[in-house]
Amino acid sequence: MADIEILINELPQIVYKLKLTIGNSQDIMQQVVLINNAQEQLRNIKQAIAQELCCVTRKANNNTVSTISYTIKSLIIPNILQVNPAITGNPGLITEKFGNPETDISLISLQSKINCWLEWGDLLQAIAADILGDANLVNQINLNINYPSLSIQIIEIENRLNINNSNKHKLSHRQILNIEEDLSRLQNRLNLVKNTIQNTQSLLTIMIALSSFCGKSGFSIEWLDDAHELIISSNEHFRELTEIINECDIFEEKINGFQAKLEGIKHKNNQSVITNNHIKRQKYNLSSSKVLQKTLFIFSGLTVLGVGGWFAKEQIMQIHQIGLNLYQENIAKSNFKAALKLGMEASSLAQNPPHALNVWQQAASKWQEAINLLKSIPEGTSVSVIAQEKLVRYQLNYIAITKRATTEKKAVANLELAEKLATEAKFFMETSPNSLTAWQQAKDKWHKSIKLLESIPKSSSVYGQAQSILPNYKSHYAAINAIMQNRIQSVN
Repeated sequence: MADIEILINELPQIVYKLKLTIGNSQDIMQQVVLINNAQEQLRNIKQAIAQELCCVTRKANNNTVSTISYTIKSLIIPNILQVNPAITGNPGLITEKFGNPETDISLISLQSKINCWLEWGDLLQAIAADILGDANLVNQINLNINYPSLSIQIIEIENRLNINNSNKHKLSHRQILNIEEDLSRLQNRLNLVKNTIQNTQSLLTIMIALSSFCGKSGFSIEWLDDAHELIISSNEHFRELTEIINECDIFEEKINGFQAKLEGIKHKNNQSVITNNHIKRQKYNLSSSKVLQKTLFIFSGLTVLGVGGWFAKEQIMQIHQIGLNLYQENIAKSNFKAALKLGMEASSLAQNPPHALNVWQQAASKWQEAINLLKSIPEGTSVSVIAQEKLVRYQLNYIAITKRATTEKKAVANLELAEKLATEAKFFMETSPNSLTAWQQAKDKWHKSIKLLESIPKSSSVYGQAQSILPNYKSHYAAINAIMQNRIQSVN
């Protein structure tokens, strides 16, 4: 019995390894090895328990013990918190996986629990295989873990907004615009996470949403049961999907609060600008009155000299120039605002690739419109400097999106051509079953179609479609090649 208790004392550490941390493919493969090792240890414990029960049964049959109980009251699974004190979260979720450390458990019940752990290990390995077998899924997860978690981004934006509370530090117009852009991207990311978890039944799709939610913090699949559904851990904190959705609701309220606060800051800044302009206007009016008196005196003298008409014309030209400058300023601000809106729309379209060709083209079109608006902003206006900075970024984004659109267009064309060649190859095989020349042409077409499918990059939206028909094309090619070889050998 002592040997079994020693083995059981190791259960928390063993069960703790029965999790799958979602990260890059190399990490997932290493975890599969750890899961295999943990399952082997569980099987050894299960075998030791079976031997102990067999021994007890044998003693009972031999009547060497007057009373035999299959329940070992002193046998308690150690508290998991003793293994890893950092683990927090809903105690019920932790108990679901490791068992209740305060409840006595019989050897037979422990056997049943070990069977559940072994089945869980098998399920984790199946999930790992599904993830590793989907290149698009791996790429999306790798992309998500490069960004901060949603909670970290919320804190960062909150800190940036709190700068405005200090009298010494006020948010500039550019800082406000950057925060608005970040909030828009954060809102889109939050909506994607929440809608995916609530509306999809695919575990792999939920994995993508959770990787976006946790970001660099990462997460592990800990347990799956009927009571709590999927249980994950992030930073040693256990939670279920319902808690994730609740956190999304909290984050959404915070984002709405941030947006309201930004509007308040913008209104306050505008009021400050209006007040400053009013003060400047009063000073200008005071000085202008004196200048006006002198001007009238000079103007009356010039009229006598016969040059009053020329002077009046100069004044009219100055007034016209002031009006023109004011018009250019208003147009510049309007164009700058429209360019920012187009840039945000283009960024939103390009999120979460791959996309169909028309999506990339729409995004490229919006970037181009935004670039044209920024180029139209003349020097000397209040937004000309920041417009030039945005222009550089937008031009780089346009180049990148245009390349993605070109790649997608070529991929779609290659897929269509591959399917066309396959159709032609089938036609040659069906219409000329006895013609070696026709079969050679069919073989060449199958070969070209295979090469076209293999050239389609993983980043393309049609990569999955190409990969799904590629094995079939290769089978046709191999079959026709084998038939032709047999016929050539029979002729020789």
